[in-house]
Amino acid sequence: MSYAIIGFGKIGQALAKAFARKGIEVSVATTRAPESFAADAAAIGPTILPKTLAEAIKADTIFLAVRFEAHRDVAKALANWEGKTVIDTTNLFPGPEELDGLPSSAVVAKAFTGAKLVKGFNHLIAATLATDPVVEGGHRVVFLSSDDEDAIAPVSALAKQLGFAPVTLGRLGEGGALVHARGRTWGPLIFQDLFKKQP
Repeated sequence: MSYAIIGFGKIGQALAKAFARKGIEVSVATTRAPESFAADAAAIGPTILPKTLAEAIKADTIFLAVRFEAHRDVAKALANWEGKTVIDTTNLFPGPEELDGLPSSAVVAKAFTGAKLVKGFNHLIAATLATDPVVEGGHRVVFLSSDDEDAIAPVSALAKQLGFAPVTLGRLGEGGALVHARGRTWGPLIFQDLFKKQP
């Protein structure tokens, strides 16, 4: 299984730190040349691999860590995303009127034709997400939701591998709504920094 993070801002770097802590290789990419952020990647750890966007999207599992407005630009990098899992970490802060009542992740899912889309790793601020998720024997909770049941299990396994405690919320428009930020409407689980004992 290969992994990539698209976007190397605060959230992208927080995710990269989670991979680095466990010594797991992950490609990182932006729309810029990899040389422009290679030093930042190297500072996080040797398993963080700067790549071009075209190289990074060859990964099996891809974290989408760009601004919501930029998701369509990333989606255009492949005509068909079949066989790939996209983990949507975005939140939509401007008004949600353009979504026609859909959760923002349902809109993202439409753009990534053929991909299995999982909403996750989006409810915490970057500074919190960047810290070690294991605290006093408890594991920091990450919420996952998807309209594709088959997509949840491998993402849940990855979250555990990274030290998090995954909690599945069901479909995007149902339990997933608890972690969606849309304009001034915040899901009740946004910013809830919760811990759980792993079984």
